Amino acid sequence: MNTISASIDELLQFAFGLTPQQAEEAKDQLFPRNGQLFLQDSAGFDARAKLEAAVEIDRRIAASKLASVSSPEMAVEMLRKIIGPQEHESFWCIWLDSQHNIIGAEEMFRGTATQTSVYPREVVKKALKTNASAIIMAHNHPSGSTQPSRSDEELTRTVKSALSLVDVRVLDHVIITREKTTSMVAMGLF
Repeated sequence: MNTISASIDELLQFAFGLTPQQAEEAKDQLFPRNGQLFLQDSAGFDARAKLEAAVEIDRRIAASKLASVSSPEMAVEMLRKIIGPQEHESFWCIWLDSQHNIIGAEEMFRGTATQTSVYPREVVKKALKTNASAIIMAHNHPSGSTQPSRSDEELTRTVKSALSLVDVRVLDHVIITREKTTSMVAMGLF
């Protein structure tokens, strides 16, 4: 299913396993003309809670698949599903070998809705422990903006400098939101 071109009915059928008729009824409940999203179905389930559950299921599936993806680009897309919907900032590292195959990926630091503290020393320690030759850093912006802040740029320079001392290359720092990702390399910030 191509979710980008799918109708609301098709998405509801897919997400909740509904028949076409059930999806039509759910759409009427979820998206009434007055714009309210908070309605309950006949079993008493909050429609918003169902949508949140569907997002959480997608997030957990992506997290379970992250270790087995074959390219850094696929890993970044999985991270978009994992941390894009979060309401707090989360800083991740994707560890790569010398051929840029993924060794692993993990959340290194967790913060608030507007910031997270990242400790370059801990990133270096983990890079050495995983025997990484390169990394891709990524973090989310719950605000929805993919524009790197000055502190994002400074952090990138600091971590890049620290890792260069142990021959680990930083390939990119990606800013992630629910809808999209932005590469700092593509923006010319490296």
